[in-house]
Amino acid sequence: MLAEFWNNFRHNLFKPLLLFFYLGFLVPILRVHFEFPYVMYQALTIYLLIAIGWHGGEELAHLDPGHLGSIVGFMFLGFLTNGVIGVLAYLILRAVTRMRRVDQATVAGYYGSDSAGTFVTALGVLTTANVAYAAYMPVMLAVMEVPGCLVALFLIARLRSHGMDPQGNMPDEPGYDIGSAPLPTHAEPGPHVATKREQDVESEAELALEKMEHPDEEAGENGVRSKPPLISGKLLHEVFLNTGLYLLFGGIIIGLISGLQGQAVTRADDSFFVDLFQGVLCLFLLEMGMTASRKLKDLKTAGLPYVLFGILAPNLFATIGIVVAHAYSWATGVPFDLGTYVLFSVLCGAASYIAVPAVQRLAIPEASPTLPLAASLGLTFSYNVTIGIPVYMEIAKAVTRNFPIA
Repeated sequence: MLAEFWNNFRHNLFKPLLLFFYLGFLVPILRVHFEFPYVMYQALTIYLLIAIGWHGGEELAHLDPGHLGSIVGFMFLGFLTNGVIGVLAYLILRAVTRMRRVDQATVAGYYGSDSAGTFVTALGVLTTANVAYAAYMPVMLAVMEVPGCLVALFLIARLRSHGMDPQGNMPDEPGYDIGSAPLPTHAEPGPHVATKREQDVESEAELALEKMEHPDEEAGENGVRSKPPLISGKLLHEVFLNTGLYLLFGGIIIGLISGLQGQAVTRADDSFFVDLFQGVLCLFLLEMGMTASRKLKDLKTAGLPYVLFGILAPNLFATIGIVVAHAYSWATGVPFDLGTYVLFSVLCGAASYIAVPAVQRLAIPEASPTLPLAASLGLTFSYNVTIGIPVYMEIAKAVTRNFPIA
């Protein structure tokens, strides 16, 4: 098993996908004067989300309708699993870190969701290695993104009911002041110098594909917004119809309808959405390497336990995912391909950087905008795409080998 892991690990490390990630990761370290254009990052992300959906929809068109019940059941199980992982992440952070509880709850929400970037990287690795996976896994990506948002909102509601002040401090935490003013969430009119927090929120908005003008955005007098409601129509819209989910589901539906009409209809589009996927993914990982490297500096004040959490927790959560998936396969008698186990483990072991940040800006302005992304991108994403995927592959092989499905 160790020899097999070492072989997979060695080959994975030098795939073009990962070489582009390393290339980007070194840009901030070597202080190379290169800035990835934001509009290009946006375009690459849009392409990858739609391409994942398109290919998944095409494959769904060929599924046996008799398997629909077990597929829906597996998706519901995936939703519950990521919800439990979010709560477990909060309990671990409470036990091992000294971060503010509002930040612990927010980070837990990130880990209760999933990562489109990690998922597409795993798809690229599996495709290169010719490892099969279930056609409905792109749908699972969309389903398992939501629980983290709900976990974060639930935990923050509990903290507010227990006396959290407008700055995000609890009564037993330093700096608690029940009479303090709410955090400004919009800049005052006129020229001004952006604060560190405003710059961090701007950076977060870029990653969540939300850097755009919203003239109808609600702000209070002098650009200061009152404490946001925990549940609102706008927030629910962001949870269930955020940019990433909309594009992913749109691609799935279009791919499904097109796939039902036959290969003659999809052949021309496949040359763009399927044949070019690996090359576009390489450029995406170049940018993600730069972002991950820059986020590492935000960990200076987080402490060693938080750093270890960002590296070690994905292994625990991914293993939970593999065990849950195999237990479901055992209970239903429906065997899964190796790639399905790997993708499900990646969805469990990854952390959000699109859906949950958008929800955080709307509903949890008290939380740090940098700490969650420092762990989810700087640590967990970097670990998953370099070491994690071959590790999860070996864990899945060991579980299926020792506990075969009859």
